[in-house]
Parts: sequence; structure tokens; C-alpha cells
Amino acid sequence: MIEPIKPQVLAVRLIPNVSYDLAQQLGLAPDQRSIGMLTATIDDATYTALDEATKRAEVEVVYAKSFYGGSGHASGPRSGEIIGILAGPNPAEVRAGIDACIDTLENEAFFYTHDGGDTAWYAHTISRTGSYLSKACGIQEGEPIAYLIACPLEAMFGIDAALKAAEVDMKVFYGPPSETNFGGALLTGSQSACKAACEAFQFAVIDVAQNPLKYLGG
Repeated sequence: MIEPIKPQVLAVRLIPNVSYDLAQQLGLAPDQRSIGMLTATIDDATYTALDEATKRAEVEVVYAKSFYGGSGHASGPRSGEIIGILAGPNPAEVRAGIDACIDTLENEAFFYTHDGGDTAWYAHTISRTGSYLSKACGIQEGEPIAYLIACPLEAMFGIDAALKAAEVDMKVFYGPPSETNFGGALLTGSQSACKAACEAFQFAVIDVAQNPLKYLGG
């Protein structure tokens, strides 16, 4: 049975009027006066949530970084696996963006595992990208993507399966090890193709988990 691994938001803060020096370091535009920050236990789900925020509010993702080793090796109890920062023209827009992030993390963007095993993967279809992930992929805002992440070998095997299963193109390749020692890719295509790619990726990851040395038997 496939079971979700749900991310947890660990800390959130909003700065209504950010200081000049910090604004400079974050590369904020003159009209971006407010920022919102959050940390969470799963990075890829949070990148997805930050992208969703750009669709629901007048905000931009101005900083998003994964932490080395992942949440299992966090620097503090509220560090988690990632920090994300949104900027907007006023506190109301930033708050709406942060609310969108939290809603996505609580209800949509999950890693999964199989039969309570120790293998985890992320195979998430985004039907309409926001400004953040569309920029990362070099595609038009609003196009679909398949967001695929898994452990190193599983990720490589799964990406190959996904590319062969559907009419999709690889736009971003996360060669292992990532900061959290995973790997993966962002693929683009039609919504149905992205969904098929996610399904093929998931099937491949589960196959490795269940039969890690299968090739030895021919």
C-alpha cells in the first residue's frame, strides 16, 4: 500500500517592512517591502508550495534553499530541511502567499512510501506552474510539469522510465547527491503526459525497493 509522508511547517514569520540591508541582500525590487519566511521538514514539497504561492498572491520567491543532510540532521528544532522566503508589496499579499504555502503542504504536496518501507519518493504533477518553477524550467508560466525526486539509484532508474513512458522533456536534472542526498528531475509536457511520467517514475522506484538486486537473476 502506498502511504503519504506529509511535510510539517516548523516556523513562520512575516516582516511587514523589511530592513534596507536585508532587502539588498535578497535582491528585492523597490516595491517589495514585505517578506514572509517559513521552514519545513521536506524541501521538494516546499518548493512546490512556494510556486503555488506565486499563483495565489502577488508574491515572488526571492530565496529558497535546502539544508545539507536533510531534516534528519537539522541544525535546530525549527530548521527542518528548507527555508523559503516570499516577497511582496505589502503584508496582506505576503500573508496570502504564506497561507497558500501552508495549505499546499498540508493538503497536496507529499512524498510517498510503500508498505511502510524505508524508500521515499516524490512524484507530483503540477498542472499549472507559477512564476518560480516555470522560471527554473525555462518554460512559459502556466505549463504543466512532473516533479520527480527519489533516492539516488531509484531516481536515475525512475527518470529513465518516466521519459520512456510519456511525451515529456527534461528541463532540470538534479544529479545525486542533492543537498539532501536525493536526485531527480523536472519534466514538461501535457498534463496527461506529466501524470503518466509520474506514474512510471513511482512504479520504477517501487520496483527497485522491492527487488534491489533483481538484475543479478537475469
